[in-house]
Amino acid sequence: MSPTSPTAEAERLRRWRLVLGEAAQQELGQQALAGADAAMDRALEALYDAPRKGGLGASAPNVARWLGDIREYFPSSVVHVMQKDALERLGLQQMLLEPEMLREVEPDVHLVASLIALNRVIPARTRDTARLVVRRVVDDLQKKLAEPMRRAVTGALSRATRNRRPRLAEIDWHRTIQKNLQHYDPERRTVVPETLVGRGRRSASLRDVILCIDQSGSMASSVVYSSVFGAVLASLRALTTRMIVFDTAIVDLTDELHDPVDLLFGTQLGGGTDIARALGYCQTRIVRPEQTVLVLVTDLYEGGNADDMVRRAAAIVGSGVRMVCLLALSDAGAPVHDPRNAARLAALGIPTFACTPDRFPDLMAAALQRRDVGAWAAKQGIALARGEV
Repeated sequence: MSPTSPTAEAERLRRWRLVLGEAAQQELGQQALAGADAAMDRALEALYDAPRKGGLGASAPNVARWLGDIREYFPSSVVHVMQKDALERLGLQQMLLEPEMLREVEPDVHLVASLIALNRVIPARTRDTARLVVRRVVDDLQKKLAEPMRRAVTGALSRATRNRRPRLAEIDWHRTIQKNLQHYDPERRTVVPETLVGRGRRSASLRDVILCIDQSGSMASSVVYSSVFGAVLASLRALTTRMIVFDTAIVDLTDELHDPVDLLFGTQLGGGTDIARALGYCQTRIVRPEQTVLVLVTDLYEGGNADDMVRRAAAIVGSGVRMVCLLALSDAGAPVHDPRNAARLAALGIPTFACTPDRFPDLMAAALQRRDVGAWAAKQGIALARGEV
């Protein structure tokens, strides 16, 4: 079909009519929309022409109907954008407070973050439905992220569990054969195991991991992903994992790591930020500095004492802890953050950058092996904060 054919021109004008709204109908020479096009136009008008047309209305049936319409007429990627726009443009927090709406919603990380932000005010009649929505998203994330996380961490720790003088029951025969292939005896037609490689007996845990998560409103998606990863890490016997969330207060959610949904409902998104205080609490929970990895997830907009934050970070690194600062743990792209505080942490040798969820398992593997995390990030093409000169 030629781009200039009547059919192509009609399709182009139809799309412009949907984008520009009813006000452009006469200018474009279009007739009134009908059928599916009319339904799409009503859904777009309710959201993007809301100040003039009255929006989605206050009642839950109107909102539920609108959600059903956008799911019917738009692809999932567009549905997610429209849901997010509805919350941001119209302030429709009420969207999340009715069971009728929640049963219709297309769940995603942004919606979960909104539910968590509102969890203190969600009515009792809606709370069970809200948990079901959160559970759907968390289960989906775990299916995608759990196995890469386990595989990366298990591989990173495997060397720490090997024993060069193993007992018979501790011998890793596969690695022993690999290690001794050069000692193959043709006459006996066998490998002579001059060096034994053993699995060793694992201690209760080989490494300690502390996830210190900023739960201010700007970090909402990062909190969701951190909760899922925290639950996966806590399930690994080779690690002792602690989860700490903070704004101006601190909540230790380690006991909730068995269930990321319970953990998420234990957070309180919003409020200020006191990173220095959170790091001070983390210091009291570090018992094996040389075996500890501390991941601080924050945009570094410090509402407390920034100098104190830097001093505490320096003390933590100086004690032997491997510390990483993630400006975001999400798919949102380059995060807004405090560049001066990022540079100050980077000057302490703390790798400071944003990380997408798919890269987090390899990041943890590098940190647990005590490799150069900054070099790992640079190799991935990730932009790191630079220390002050």
